[in-house]
Amino acid sequence: MPPLTPSAPAEPPSPPPPPPLTGGRRTARGRRARRARLAAATLLASSASFGLLLSAPVPAEAGSNLVVNPGFEALRSNGEPTCWQKSGWGDNDFTYATTGDAHSGKRAMSVTLTRRVSGDRKALMLEDTSCAPNVTSSHQYDLSLWYKSTTPDASVTVFRHDVKDGWQYWTDLKTLPVSSGYTRAEVRTPVVPPGTDQITWGVSVYGTGTVTTDDFAMEDATQPAPGDVCTAGEACAKGSWAVMPFKNPVRSMHSVVLHNGKVLLVAGSGNDPELFKAGTFTSAVYDPKTGGMKTIPTPVDMFCAGHVQLSDGRVLIMSGNKAYPAADGSHGYEGFKDSYLFDPSSETYTRTNDLNDGHWYPSATLLGNGDVITFGGLREDSTGSVTAERFSQAQQKWLPMNQVNQTWSYWGLYPSMILMQDGRLFYSGSHVFGNGTPGTGASVYDYDRNTVTDVPGLQDKDHRDQSASVLLPPAQDQRVLTMGGGNVNTNPEANRFTDIIDLKKPTPRYAPGPLIPQGTVDQGQGRKPQTGAQGKMYVSAVLMPDGKVLETGGGLHDRADPVFEASMFNPAANTFQSGLATDPIPRTYHSSAFLLPDGRVMAVGDNPGNGSFDDHVSIYTPPYLYKGARPQITSVATDKWQYASTQRVTVDRPIVKAELIRPAAVTHSSDPNQRFVDLPMTVGADGTTIDLNVTSNPNLAPPGWYMLYAVDAAGVPSVATWVHLGGPEAMAPAAAPMVHDFASKMPASAAKKPQEKHTSKTVDTQIAGCDRHYGTENVCVPTKFPKSVPSTTAGRCAWLTSHGYKDLKVNGKDDPLGLDPDRNGRACG
Repeated sequence: MPPLTPSAPAEPPSPPPPPPLTGGRRTARGRRARRARLAAATLLASSASFGLLLSAPVPAEAGSNLVVNPGFEALRSNGEPTCWQKSGWGDNDFTYATTGDAHSGKRAMSVTLTRRVSGDRKALMLEDTSCAPNVTSSHQYDLSLWYKSTTPDASVTVFRHDVKDGWQYWTDLKTLPVSSGYTRAEVRTPVVPPGTDQITWGVSVYGTGTVTTDDFAMEDATQPAPGDVCTAGEACAKGSWAVMPFKNPVRSMHSVVLHNGKVLLVAGSGNDPELFKAGTFTSAVYDPKTGGMKTIPTPVDMFCAGHVQLSDGRVLIMSGNKAYPAADGSHGYEGFKDSYLFDPSSETYTRTNDLNDGHWYPSATLLGNGDVITFGGLREDSTGSVTAERFSQAQQKWLPMNQVNQTWSYWGLYPSMILMQDGRLFYSGSHVFGNGTPGTGASVYDYDRNTVTDVPGLQDKDHRDQSASVLLPPAQDQRVLTMGGGNVNTNPEANRFTDIIDLKKPTPRYAPGPLIPQGTVDQGQGRKPQTGAQGKMYVSAVLMPDGKVLETGGGLHDRADPVFEASMFNPAANTFQSGLATDPIPRTYHSSAFLLPDGRVMAVGDNPGNGSFDDHVSIYTPPYLYKGARPQITSVATDKWQYASTQRVTVDRPIVKAELIRPAAVTHSSDPNQRFVDLPMTVGADGTTIDLNVTSNPNLAPPGWYMLYAVDAAGVPSVATWVHLGGPEAMAPAAAPMVHDFASKMPASAAKKPQEKHTSKTVDTQIAGCDRHYGTENVCVPTKFPKSVPSTTAGRCAWLTSHGYKDLKVNGKDDPLGLDPDRNGRACG
């Protein structure tokens, strides 16, 4: 790969606020042995930060204290501290007290929980214009307090006042370790969203024990943005694409970024029936550092399998292609029960036990405990699978069907199932092939209760085939964006719709987002500007280190008419930056785009209906890499991280944020495990010693390997450093997961119980939108031509010719599309 080319400025980021966060003040659901956790935590009490391996940094002093009555010395007439309030929710027994056991002065505030089933209690700054600290949008603030605690289940929690929507939960910044004596806790907020004029904050206690706090402080710690340094012309704002001088050696359908920085490209037969008949199944491993491609023998046809990275970094691959559709329509694609693990260290596949059912095009979602759950796809007989499957991390095998909760629902093909912060699954409505699920097309699945509750608001739910859905940065915000889509069976022009849902709301529903920007489209006569409502399907969406989402690639119709357009979605503003540089290579069906550890984006694949496959590799250099020198992570105390810990890193110059990004495992526009997890910071006096506060909730960041990025005030990221979150080699956690009461008021009456047990769902053998009366198995003559194509032999044949179809044999005697009027056995011949 060519070297990175730093050099340019770009527009200064000015993110508007995310939508309101309502109601969420719930805490942990976890039921752990508290004595064991308390004992482990007590061993750490002598350390100022749990998980800290170096001495604590000198506190940063950034300016005047913005907290009113920071030491509780002033009292109201009722004896309670001025500008402070008692807050919280749930089923628990608690007491608040103003105590003389102070860090300084005469008073401190204590919160005690003696019994807890759910919820929390907080000592929180009053949500009042005269008490809540005023803040400036786009600034960051250093928060600190002194505390003592007998419970590991306590955290610093922040609320913000939106000038439009009022007070709402913002984020949790730091887990507080047990401490028998007063300890100073410090943390820096993320950038304050536009529209926010005040914040309040305090300590949430969500486990039995007592937390005493005193001497709160809040100081503006804003870093001035660097001056313009970009000299790269258009690339300063648009970035640039380069087509690599080497080719993809396999017809890859699946792309996985491995924790050693290499990329696994899985083809199987690569949608090539001749390779399938020959038993030639392949994968390749690409090394971005050397540009080398290594072909890997592959045991079965993993074409259109499911895949996910396990917590140890191996890749679990489930099912694949047992058979291509029969020309006579007797069966469609068939999925097998085989499952394999790919080991990045040996670059080999080993077989696991079998799934309970076949699943061609299944979902694959990693859960907070490291298990994997999968739904949907086609069975060995071409019918739709209604069997849910669960891979046990502890047992390293697929569980028997009777050990997995079953709703007997058919979720379709590649249903996008995104893990929520409380362990439920959000089905976003993104899928492959045809209509969405019955009802609203989007749902929340509660595995523990085994219920499905529909979520309203998704636009045109039966035209979201090959759309993309992502959990927006940061994962703590619990917002999902769904973009584009079409329908391979009815074959309309793809749409421009986006929909955004805030899963923090008590009754979440999708709301329309901004339309996808338009570019040019090639419908067989060269590129022309898109018009009207023309959008795209086969969308790729990539989470970027600066907190934005790259949207790229796509096509206007089923496996045809590539769209050349790319944009950057800003989650804080809910807007697209249009007009980015576009990949010169078409990227439609069976294409992938994904983030590399160096901050660039790689794109591979294109498999149009005529059966060809594009083997070019493209690399996108984003605008942030033209803004000058990038920050560097110069040291990481350890690469073995645990939940609720504080981890020390050093950087070569000041940064404004750090995050974990889960490496890609993408196919067919789908990567439900893609996520960007914010790491609130505590910054030392030198500005380069940083303590990063890791979430206590594995549902926000499921265990495994992550790319750690540090980002400066100009949005320029470091090269990623690999760290492993969770696992037996890391220190045992002392804190329970902090889980909030989001999406808590979805109507119970709407929750659907399991269907009656049945074997499968009947699925049309032409579900892929291809008429199998013509050509070979990997050629897709559309069952429905675009509306612009005349319904005549001449019109259809002209379209097929312009899209590269050749030598279309008629399979059998039927000619449903009228392509062989002279009956010579050749369509359009």
